[in-house]
Amino acid sequence: MIQKVSESEVSRAIIEGFTQDLLDHTSTDVIIVGSGPAGLTAAHYLAKQGIRTLIIERNIYAGGGFWQGGFLFPKTVVQAPGNEIIEELGIQMDEVKPGLYIADSFRVVSKLLSETAESGAKLLNSTYVDDVIFKDGRVTGVVVNWFPITQMPKFITCMDPIALEAKVVIDATGHDAFISTRAREILGLEKIDPTKRRHGGMNIDEAEEAVVAHTGETEIPGLVICGMAVATINGTPRMGPIFGGMLLSGKKAAEIVTNIIKGTIIVEK
Repeated sequence: MIQKVSESEVSRAIIEGFTQDLLDHTSTDVIIVGSGPAGLTAAHYLAKQGIRTLIIERNIYAGGGFWQGGFLFPKTVVQAPGNEIIEELGIQMDEVKPGLYIADSFRVVSKLLSETAESGAKLLNSTYVDDVIFKDGRVTGVVVNWFPITQMPKFITCMDPIALEAKVVIDATGHDAFISTRAREILGLEKIDPTKRRHGGMNIDEAEEAVVAHTGETEIPGLVICGMAVATINGTPRMGPIFGGMLLSGKKAAEIVTNIIKGTIIVEK
């Protein structure tokens, strides 16, 4: 027999559960904006070390383009050594040629999401970043609101956002590179329009290497960039439907953030 519960008890459980998560992360160790392959991988490695990690995603689900491969075929393709990250999750990939691996996207993403959640990372979905908190020359958090608000008529969108503080913010917003472009705008640095193609033509080998190489703390203290946001900011070639570089970029970002938080790298510049 199914346990009887009242409608108000269900509502209370939802409200209290979500509110507690939000209160616990109004000030946290790291905020990751974007939950694509790079952002999720960074969250996985950070949370696994006990670093308080909050992921912000404007969509209703996490994973971004990781759920689909090229031409909307749900296959995740990676090249070595990116396959090692997936195999650490307990997913055996098929080697289609030496150094090139494939697996079902839903297995990869669902397992990575599960492992990340079990490690303690929290997700704010349907949430968008409206701005950054910028104090004493560095990024110290983000300003957020519900994403559905952006779809409302202008005359009823006067709804103030809230601010969330963090020791480090990771820009994993993909092609938009929103956090990095906004922070650069504040500092009066080179203006970058993410709506215009800055990357070169497809060159998988060069693109994958470049994304990983440029992953790291930006010239703006407190801000680390990874994934496709790196390609937008640095104008590197596009890599197409392959995810090894994204995974390695996320892992590298996690390592850098860990060093910053543990104090082995001086954040102030």
